[in-house]
Amino acid sequence: MNMTLDRLTELAAQSDGILYVMAVLLLIALTVIIDRFWFLGRTIRRGKRVTATVAQFAHLDRKTLADLVEKSPRLPHRALLEVPLHHSELKDPHRMSELLEEAILWQVPKLDSRLWLLDTIVTLAPLLGLLGTIAGMVKVFAVLGDAGNAATQITGGVGEALIATACGLLIAIVGLVCFNSLNNWTRLIVHQLETLKISMVNRLDAPRVASGERRAYSPAIHPVANTGT
Repeated sequence: MNMTLDRLTELAAQSDGILYVMAVLLLIALTVIIDRFWFLGRTIRRGKRVTATVAQFAHLDRKTLADLVEKSPRLPHRALLEVPLHHSELKDPHRMSELLEEAILWQVPKLDSRLWLLDTIVTLAPLLGLLGTIAGMVKVFAVLGDAGNAATQITGGVGEALIATACGLLIAIVGLVCFNSLNNWTRLIVHQLETLKISMVNRLDAPRVASGERRAYSPAIHPVANTGT
């Protein structure tokens, strides 16, 4: 079947508006996918550099942190780097770790922002496609009841009815693959933030450890190697 623009418009009109709704869902899904891939990809690349830079220092002082903050605009990692600057009087590493964890929790909703739209579309698109197919089959059965209609008209109507299901499945497949990829990228960024937290706590406490001061929390954990893509 030759799917020209005029033919698609005709099919959309015959679908009782369902194909129009699915076109809107596809547009929303593509908008979310492009926006999130750009934002998360950029965050992973720049966040990897920030985490690796912090791991290179034996100790973090106020000037080093200020420089890192200045070089990390619009990154969730910046919120963690600012915590010691805002609490420069704090000496308890356990308390500092809790403040850094709080900063991470504030950043997580920004990472998976609008992904719920993609998740909803992945579920909704096949259901709308099935609804469109059912509506089309009802029309086919109405035609089937008229003995004067040719067999080609009936089979052609069945094929047109199945287009809605095909469109719904296509949207769901593309959306599901992208949704899982974006979720994986979000987990990778959260892992970067957790690694950065541990690295900062260890290096902010470094001078007191060197002087033999007993700490009230467990031994330092070495930074986890970044496995970002």
